[in-house]
Amino acid sequence: MNNLIAALNPVALSFGGLEIRWYGVIIAAGILIAMTLATKEANKKGLDPDFIVDMMFWTIPIGIIGARIYYVLFELDYYLQNPGEIIQIWNGGIAIYGALIAGILTIYWYTKRKGISLALTMDILAPAVLIAQSIGRWGNFMNQEAHGEEVSRAFLENLFLPEFIIEQMNINGIYYHPTFLYESLWSLAGFVLILFLRRKVQLLRVGEVMFTYVMWYSFGRFFIEGMRTDSLYLFGPIRVSQALSILLFLGALMFWAYRRRNNYPPDPFYTNINRKEA
Repeated sequence: MNNLIAALNPVALSFGGLEIRWYGVIIAAGILIAMTLATKEANKKGLDPDFIVDMMFWTIPIGIIGARIYYVLFELDYYLQNPGEIIQIWNGGIAIYGALIAGILTIYWYTKRKGISLALTMDILAPAVLIAQSIGRWGNFMNQEAHGEEVSRAFLENLFLPEFIIEQMNINGIYYHPTFLYESLWSLAGFVLILFLRRKVQLLRVGEVMFTYVMWYSFGRFFIEGMRTDSLYLFGPIRVSQALSILLFLGALMFWAYRRRNNYPPDPFYTNINRKEA
């Protein structure tokens, strides 16, 4: 069975010198699915059906820029020596946390401008973002990136992975941890969990769906990041994404507890928000 399946071609289509890569196709598919889900949920909560689409018009490009800036800042020594490569995003080098930070700031600006609740908007978006992240990691799979350390083929076979995944993790004759898959499955599980919790009557208050997302993703990312070989580092062995994951998890937990204890009158339950109230 060894090596019967070749590595997958990262290029989906080619027109002369123009290449359309699977990475971009998969990311675009994830965004489209997320926008569809969020738009349907926003409509249920009484928001304008075009609200999500119009907001994403700003959020997506700014998020991409944020993802690149985040990466460049933590590889600043290299890019100061090679400034011409800063804008060459097509050569790789973006970070999901950078996209999330820039995206949240953009959403804050947009919702404030429109007079719409930021907390409700983030609750609507939370599971949609997780499914987009789950799908997007398969773009890393096609590029044979965002993987972990070296492992044996037997290790991958013992995970009961299909042959095409095992062989895609064979890079120059060496097999690697499929950390893209770990994060994809973690995000998918979070998507299902949050949808379930969000529908439970009088369980999560407005804003707490978002906190659940932050805590779920950051908890899993902390451990998965520890297995990767392409991490950005603050100093020494301290990985940027692990440090940020700890801060986000603790911050969400403490802010959740603070709001539950001190908000009066208390925030409404998410399931109690309907078209009329929104």
